[in-house]
Amino acid sequence: MPKLWDILALDALHRNQLIPEVPAEAPYAQVHSDGVGVVLAQATAGADIDISGPEFNFVRSIRVYNVTYASQRESGRDGDCNRSFSMRIGSYGTQGGFRWARGSSPSQLPQAHVGLERYGEHCPGIFHRSVFVDWRDYEGNYGFEQVNY
Repeated sequence: MPKLWDILALDALHRNQLIPEVPAEAPYAQVHSDGVGVVLAQATAGADIDISGPEFNFVRSIRVYNVTYASQRESGRDGDCNRSFSMRIGSYGTQGGFRWARGSSPSQLPQAHVGLERYGEHCPGIFHRSVFVDWRDYEGNYGFEQVNY
């Protein structure tokens, strides 16, 4: 909880926003010593309405690529190339339920992803971590966002 309070920037909240009081007996309620209340909520496993129709295909088009690590480097006298790669791919099902699947290689990443173009070549030194999200909007237009960390 202390990290959450730091993230909330309590000084800014007091100056800029009116926060309604949260009863301490509310489920998952936390009341800070300054009197600011936060109610922690958990998302449901899917949509609360029927989104199985084609008009909601944009939801099912969302993919999340979590490259937890990708590295390669030369090692040893022989100049052996040590490579390692780990990725998960997240997607949404018919009713909006989110699930992760294991990714097996950088070739599964969309072309728009940057940072691993030379992975698998002779052995340039690479260390990469990122989250990449892509989607198609309701008109079919492609969009994406990448955050390297």
